[in-house]
Amino acid sequence: MVVEGEWFVKVISRQNSLVHALFTGARNLGAFSSGTEGFFEHFGTPRDMAEHELEATERMRAIGVNAPEPVEAFEVDGLGVVVMEYLPEFQTLGGLDPDGVRELAPALFAALAAMHENGLVHGDLGAENVLLSDGELFFIDATSVREDGVGPGQAYDLACALAVLAPVIGARDAVDAALTSYTCEELLSAREFLDFVNIRPDHDFDAAHVKGEVEKRAQAG
Repeated sequence: MVVEGEWFVKVISRQNSLVHALFTGARNLGAFSSGTEGFFEHFGTPRDMAEHELEATERMRAIGVNAPEPVEAFEVDGLGVVVMEYLPEFQTLGGLDPDGVRELAPALFAALAAMHENGLVHGDLGAENVLLSDGELFFIDATSVREDGVGPGQAYDLACALAVLAPVIGARDAVDAALTSYTCEELLSAREFLDFVNIRPDHDFDAAHVKGEVEKRAQAG
């Protein structure tokens, strides 16, 4: 909910926590199918979920990645509550036209690379979790990855970014944009997660085509 046009308030129930546990289990099974151990973490309580979202937002802002300003996280009657700055005028990445997405694609990968260079993983990158406000990209709704799963988690993030962009601007342009911030070796690691990402209901792209473009760049050196 939006309070007084100034704060965005998210209320998290026990049911939300249960749904998160189910999604976490499914994602970890998907990670196994990609040849690695599951690396997503579940939060035990609604308050834990709220506190993680606040902390993840603080960490992103601390390294210079745009995110709404975090205000507070607390518990009320068993509900987790997280309060953040409300961005009054924004569009999601999924609401932009192809030219707008193509123009912003290098900035998306630059922000993602900044997270990864500082040991952060978003873990739930999708078109609805990237916002455009005043010409700048903002990131929301980061999830949690175990400390020993940071490497695979970062490859998964990169696969998700390619999955978001490829249906809009094409696999070739998506891979070209990724190469402005990542190496071919890093894209080859992300390639292993593309089939897993493609079974998520919020992604719909031609995984084989993206893999082919990654492999072309790797062969070209």
